[in-house]
Amino acid sequence: MKISQILQGKAINALYTVTSDQTVLDALKLMAEKNIGAVLVVDEGQLTGIFSERDYARKVILKDRSSGDTRIGEVMTSQVITIEPDQRIEACMVIMSDKHIRHLPVVRSGELLGIISINDVVTAIIRDQKTRIDSLESYISGSPY
Repeated sequence: MKISQILQGKAINALYTVTSDQTVLDALKLMAEKNIGAVLVVDEGQLTGIFSERDYARKVILKDRSSGDTRIGEVMTSQVITIEPDQRIEACMVIMSDKHIRHLPVVRSGELLGIISINDVVTAIIRDQKTRIDSLESYISGSPY
């Protein structure tokens, strides 16, 4: 299964972004409203970072910073690891596991296409496994698909 297939299953326009000039509070409100664990930071059409719940906990709360006064650019992860839509889900799992990350932006030729979460990966794997099991059961029982 390719990353592009997972993206196709996600809601259209489900790409939520903030700019590095916005406050942490702005990002948190968006994350709460959309029930997501991370937002991409896009400045002048370019992916410049990612801000996650983990960034908030480690770089804002534990540093006793104010969410209303702290800019995203001060606390975002700027070394963003990305994946391409033609890569396989196994590559995504390896990256997420090795780098201990839960969100991977999907980029093709510099264009931001979407974001894949660990939940998206697990859901896709479960769906794929269920399809395989159903096919095998149908084959064994001799009934049509």
